[in-house]
Amino acid sequence: MNVKDFALGVVTGVAAAVIVKEMSNRVVPYANPDNILENIKSEFKKQTPIDGSWIYMKTENYSNGFTEIPVFKGGITRTVEGEVENFEFAADARSGAIVNIEQVK
Repeated sequence: MNVKDFALGVVTGVAAAVIVKEMSNRVVPYANPDNILENIKSEFKKQTPIDGSWIYMKTENYSNGFTEIPVFKGGITRTVEGEVENFEFAADARSGAIVNIEQVK
């Protein structure tokens, strides 16, 4: 095997990897759930420190009565004046916008 054949193989492999990556981004058009969680946590941290957080990595369908959208569901726990507060949220899987948030008692 000469250097020319080896270089051709490397270039072909890199090109194939780029194409596969681009196609996978088109097939799964959802935002990264970790990034969505970090954005929600940063908004909560503006008011008070948080104790814990979680997010499901799989999407679920959320209906508001008119339409269904894919969402990531998750939660935030914080302590305010000695009281533990738990919140559950649903965030749009495409944009990351919160579509529902509820305090769990």
